[in-house]
Amino acid sequence: MAKKAKIRPLGEKVLIKRMEAETTTKGGIVLPDTAREKPQKGEVLAVGDGKLLDDGTRGNFTVKVGDKVLFASYAGTEIKIDGEELMLMDESDILAILA
Repeated sequence: MAKKAKIRPLGEKVLIKRMEAETTTKGGIVLPDTAREKPQKGEVLAVGDGKLLDDGTRGNFTVKVGDKVLFASYAGTEIKIDGEELMLMDESDILAILA
C-alpha cells in the first residue's frame, strides 16, 4: 500500500511514484543504466481537490490513491522529495488504470 505523501497536489494534479525500470530484456540481456527507458507506469500517491468546473463545484477524479496507472511519455513534472523522484501531472495525462 502507498505511504502517506508529504505533498498535497492542487486542483486536478496527481502525484505519482514511477515504477522501477526494467533491468533486463525479455531475451535476458542485462541493460546498463544509460540504456534503460524511464517507465511510463506508476502508482498514485496523492490526488488534488479536483478540477474546478464552470458551476463552481469540483469534478471527481477517475483515479484514486494506490491505483497503478499508465501515463504519457512526456507527461508531468519530475520532482524530488526526501531523495525520492516523483511525478506531478494532470489527471488528463494519465492514459489508463492497470488492472
